[in-house]
Amino acid sequence: MSLDLVVVGCGGHGREIAQIVAAVNESAARPPWRLAGFVDDDPSESNRKRAEACGAPFLGTLAAIGQLPPETHVVIGVGDPRVRQKVAARIDTYRRPAASLVHPDATVGPDLVSAEGLVVFAGGRITTNVTAGRHLHVNQNATLAHDCVVGDYVSLHPLAAVSGDCHLGTAALIGAGAVVLQGLRVGTGATVGAGACVVRDVPPQTVVKGVPAR
Repeated sequence: MSLDLVVVGCGGHGREIAQIVAAVNESAARPPWRLAGFVDDDPSESNRKRAEACGAPFLGTLAAIGQLPPETHVVIGVGDPRVRQKVAARIDTYRRPAASLVHPDATVGPDLVSAEGLVVFAGGRITTNVTAGRHLHVNQNATLAHDCVVGDYVSLHPLAAVSGDCHLGTAALIGAGAVVLQGLRVGTGATVGAGACVVRDVPPQTVVKGVPAR
């Protein structure tokens, strides 16, 4: 029997996650999920229509989650890690389980230790002995190499590459096409800009960009 699943966010990130749900269902002998709908506190009209075109209704604001059956799962379709952290805190008050989703075209090591809410998009790669916190998002063709430790709410944007033995703090963001070299630390709330190459530790709450990243 399929489990009901609600996506938080009608924007592009949320709709891409709806595509992951469809791909997971198509690849399974018994589809594990039924996309029950989207919730969003303030969707644009165009995003709302695009979300409904995914084949699921718009259910209302986040408060609608509290009206759903307690077994309804939730996945956060928000790309910004700090916003995702705030959304997760609200969802936690409704005590609904968080779904983890891995696209069939992604690869995840069998020894991954991950908390709830993991989302790995098509082409995402997580290798071996990785430990990840809540609501990690690994976007299209991003890679997370061996022995990394990843905090809650981290985002790897498309084509980001994190080498082995790295530590990513809570709500860190690795931008599209950015590289973090082996053994480095990216602090809590730090942002690595698109296309940057990180060659030294990044302090918390810092934005770095460029090659090498400064």
